[in-house]
Amino acid sequence: MSAIPIGNTNPTETELKKTTSSRLRQAIYQSVWRWHFYAGIIFAPFLIILAFSGSVYLFKPQIEGFLYKDMLTVQEVGASKLAPESIIEKTVKAYPGTSIYSVTIGDTPKSSYQLSASRNGTATTMYVDPYSGHVLGMMNSDKTFTAFFKKMHSELVVGGTIANRLVELAACWAIILLLTGLYLWWPRHKASIWGTILPRLSKPGSRLFWRDLHAVPAFWISIVLLVIIAGGLPWSGIMGGQIDKLANSTNTNTPPFAYSFSAKPESVTVAKDIAEDIPWAAESIPVPASMAGSYVPLSINEVEQIATRENIHKPYTISVPAGQTGVYTISTSQPNPYYNATLHIDQYSGAKLTDVRFADYGIMAKAISYGIAFHEGTLFGLANQLIGLVACLGLILVALSSYVMWRKRRPEGKLGAPAKPKSNKVTIGVLIIMLICGAVMPLVGLSILFVLILDLFILRRIKSLRHWFSV
Repeated sequence: MSAIPIGNTNPTETELKKTTSSRLRQAIYQSVWRWHFYAGIIFAPFLIILAFSGSVYLFKPQIEGFLYKDMLTVQEVGASKLAPESIIEKTVKAYPGTSIYSVTIGDTPKSSYQLSASRNGTATTMYVDPYSGHVLGMMNSDKTFTAFFKKMHSELVVGGTIANRLVELAACWAIILLLTGLYLWWPRHKASIWGTILPRLSKPGSRLFWRDLHAVPAFWISIVLLVIIAGGLPWSGIMGGQIDKLANSTNTNTPPFAYSFSAKPESVTVAKDIAEDIPWAAESIPVPASMAGSYVPLSINEVEQIATRENIHKPYTISVPAGQTGVYTISTSQPNPYYNATLHIDQYSGAKLTDVRFADYGIMAKAISYGIAFHEGTLFGLANQLIGLVACLGLILVALSSYVMWRKRRPEGKLGAPAKPKSNKVTIGVLIIMLICGAVMPLVGLSILFVLILDLFILRRIKSLRHWFSV
């Protein structure tokens, strides 16, 4: 008599598919987690520095207004202001060995004139009472509050190209950290408000507590941080150059009709090389030449009149010509980019050789200009500053909580990296996605290639390192 099977113990096709799908999702999760983990370990310290310096720099107007109040504003408003030419003449006479490169005319009656100068070879910022011509104070341009925190934010204080590239690399990896973090945060099963959009804080000090302090704030600030980072990349060394080239090659930056009286000048000198306060979209426009001859150069007073006639919003900067063929530059980079302007003026005839306003920007330049203003916290005043501050403080919290999480889960004698997925196909697939990101962000691509070479030729060949890094 044959045995009658009581139940089918073999898995069905549906169950096999569910198991395979579950293993695939787990493998992808592990692979993404490893990239997220290693990037966080390496770049979290840099991101803390960037977030701290950025949060301070956001409040530059208020801080400088407090620190340099006696220089930035005058005590008494006079009946009329002295002409800029008189201001410059009195300053040079009072301080021999001073050369003036530009004068910034403020937007309020109490604003002092700001002169960019060279004093005995040192870049100096001088503040002058526009009513009396008296110098209210001066500072080394490289040692102001703004200069220090700008250098910390862009060059980690130490300065130089390598530090600048490290900052750019950290910013680009921050984008990847945010995207991979959102993938890891995304609920895999039935979503719960706790641990997803609200942190579980009932057990302070537990791994769950620190996990939620890491993941939940990161979710809430992720979009704002992505916009802030994107707004800063146009200033970066590698990505900034690529963005500028893309905008110019697609005519979405500054179109040819911005050049008033002639075709686009073929010049190796660009606006940012000769003038200050240049908006990003106009930094790389070629500088035209004045028609040198037996003409008498215009005074800076006449250029101020041109700025008034052309409705240039204050504060604006007038940069003086360099040499016989140089041009006057009237420029202003306003908190609201809509009022940005860059004009090159023939120093003899007063003709507008270049006139670039926000309306002349291409669609890409307009978007980037607004992104930069949001990044700097100037787009919509105090509210913009507070949003940026919350994002910066949130990033510091996320970075610090990740360090605590790592210390709590790290086994003795190992780095504590997530286990490598067993599926080579998944590992290669995620790597390809990372390399695509590296193609968009070149420094990321170079760093990935460096890690791959390090892994293949060093980490895998030394047993102690292989054990430490879990490779």
